[in-house]
Amino acid sequence: MFLFILRRAGVMALTALCMTFIVFLLTNLQPNLEKLAKTQAGSRITDAEVQSWLERNGYAEPILSRYGQWLGVLPGALTLAEDGTPESGRCIRGTTVDSVDEVPRFCGVLQGDWGYSTKFKVPVSEIIGERLARTGLLMFWAFATMVPLALIIGVLAGMREGSATDRTLSTFSIASTSTPEYVSGVIFVVVFASSMVGLRWFTGSAKSAVDGITFENFTLPVATIALYGMGYIARMTRASMAEVMTAQYIRTARLKGVSFRNIVLRHALRNALIAPFTVIMLQFPWLLTGVVIVEALFVYPGFGNALVEGAQNNDIDLLLAVSVVAVVVVLITQLISDIGYAFLNPRIRVT
Repeated sequence: MFLFILRRAGVMALTALCMTFIVFLLTNLQPNLEKLAKTQAGSRITDAEVQSWLERNGYAEPILSRYGQWLGVLPGALTLAEDGTPESGRCIRGTTVDSVDEVPRFCGVLQGDWGYSTKFKVPVSEIIGERLARTGLLMFWAFATMVPLALIIGVLAGMREGSATDRTLSTFSIASTSTPEYVSGVIFVVVFASSMVGLRWFTGSAKSAVDGITFENFTLPVATIALYGMGYIARMTRASMAEVMTAQYIRTARLKGVSFRNIVLRHALRNALIAPFTVIMLQFPWLLTGVVIVEALFVYPGFGNALVEGAQNNDIDLLLAVSVVAVVVVLITQLISDIGYAFLNPRIRVT
């Protein structure tokens, strides 16, 4: 198991390196850099002034050099004034220094420096930490709602395949999976948070949840996310449960007179949860990046909202940080999924 994890960690590091370079290359295309210069220095500056701004801030260097600086394996670019004092550079963005000795030589991701947000005028690490914590709360409550309900629905439907209960729950699962978040979210707002129907039980905005989560301001965003993911997990659980219930050892247990309740709980349930476990783990990346629509709909300033604001304002460092976090979450959840699958399935041997 240790060697397996070690090999997977090496593959994960290589994959993350490749993915971050691709994202870095796309976000640092010349049109994006020119737009950034005009956003920061003025929309009416000339092409020569754009080039001058890019050179002063280190954006005119070769792409591989800037990628190395962003990673923290190459010294950060630094521009000196005529008197020899630091004027601009990657390692002094958002700060003021009086001498070259005060400027760090390396200031990249490996040193914990994610860059400086040109939109919010603060270090990117502060934004990522704050927004990720908010989305983490949203993901926690969505998972706490989605997974138990999906498993219950899937198990109940798969226990008696073809019954009225199975058909009803399967129809609900298909309907929930087929309804995008922006549709179900709007329906929830119209029905439960507007005066059109009269059921103003909840608030249509989750912005107030920043100051404190309440039942009124957090129920609709959680329900919108949970409803969409619930159906897929329930369908996978139902299919797995139905297959297990027709296995030979289940028939043997029935012939021995074991009660139906014990057959389900002691024999069928563990084996039926092997396939849904992988699906559940793969919901983490979807929740992290797929909450963009929900956070925009309910005006919730979370991780997905940071991605939107970074893209709208051409905030390169913020976009890079959001992308890296998303890549890392995907890779880690895949590793946990593989390890958990090996523990749940005794036929799998990891070496």
